[in-house]
Amino acid sequence: MSTNVPQLEDLGRELGEAIADSPAHERFEEAQAAVQDDTDAQEKIAEVERLRDEFVAAREMGEATQEQIRTLQRAQNELHEMPVMEEFLNAQDALQRQLEEINRSISDPLAVDFGGEAGGCCQD
Repeated sequence: MSTNVPQLEDLGRELGEAIADSPAHERFEEAQAAVQDDTDAQEKIAEVERLRDEFVAAREMGEATQEQIRTLQRAQNELHEMPVMEEFLNAQDALQRQLEEINRSISDPLAVDFGGEAGGCCQD
């Protein structure tokens, strides 16, 4: 008995809903909202983005300095050390690991990396 496309689409929707309801996804959503609501985190994110933009512009002009790199790395480290950001990064990592496991479980019977190759052409 073969499975038709609408059944596969239904299974895909069910999988997506199950992932959205998973503790890892819920933790990620909560952590993301906490970062968005944290004024200090948002200010530090803006600072990191500004420093990154300045560095990229200087690099494109051949004028980037080691001090700019150190300043950017220091600001990024300070951001990542903020408890709200640390929780977000940990939640993001946990969700990513869960999605990779799901990808493997889908990919194994197909003998293809479903998340990495199935949608593309010309993969080496």
